[in-house]
Amino acid sequence: MNRIGFGLLGSAGAATLLLMALPTAALAQAKPGDRVVLVPHRAVYDLMLDDGKPAKNIEAARGRIAFDFTGDACEGYALSFRQVTQLTSEGGPRTIDARTTSFEAGDGQSYRFKTESSASGAPTEVVDGTAKKSGADGYEVKLTAPKAETHREAGDALFPNAQMKALILAARAGQNTFSVRLYDGANSGKEVYDTLSVIGKHIETPPSEAPLRRPEFEKLTRWPVTVSYYKVGSGEVTPAYSISFELYENGVTGAVRMDYGSFALRGTLTRLDLLPHQDCAK
Repeated sequence: MNRIGFGLLGSAGAATLLLMALPTAALAQAKPGDRVVLVPHRAVYDLMLDDGKPAKNIEAARGRIAFDFTGDACEGYALSFRQVTQLTSEGGPRTIDARTTSFEAGDGQSYRFKTESSASGAPTEVVDGTAKKSGADGYEVKLTAPKAETHREAGDALFPNAQMKALILAARAGQNTFSVRLYDGANSGKEVYDTLSVIGKHIETPPSEAPLRRPEFEKLTRWPVTVSYYKVGSGEVTPAYSISFELYENGVTGAVRMDYGSFALRGTLTRLDLLPHQDCAK
């Protein structure tokens, strides 16, 4: 799952690396047998407050994530994502509702996105735009909301699905850490994140979540992964957000934990539907 849970970190959220980087070019140079195939699927995660982390000013939390991922590396990947979270504090309950739709080209060279978010009846905030790479010269972002503007980034960054593929390749290669700069339209649509992934050894025990205990997943490798997000240029040594999950080599994730700093949520996969898809050689 890409940037699961970013609805709590700003108007478009912040909700997915500098030690052993896998260059972007490595994706194009990967051998056919090494290519990553992200499977189209729908998933539902139920959210609860993580009692294992002391929460500041949060007494209770619950919510749900609905995740719909379709497409392939030939036609591109479409994502529909919604997270609704109810937080209870001394000031009473508040509900945060974040919805995102996006489309990323199969070659990872262009990305369009729209995020709508609101908190407890406040006016909906919208971030809508596109990003397109321009060779070795970085990429250009064109926003239509919250206002029309264009800006360029001189440095390279991966878009979300390219990041996921690169992370899976790093896990297959036995890397313990993986780093890449990510652009996913978060917050104002202008922010970029350095992400640091810590990858554990592949998991041999059966999955704890019932939807994953099915024949299609028995032969798939999965790894425990924690991804931390650092806003580029902030100078912060503490991540703005981190997410832990069990990552399957087809891109499906389970056993999710989202750490927002002052509190954390656990997400339990309660439904998983694998969707039909066309074979793609890329």
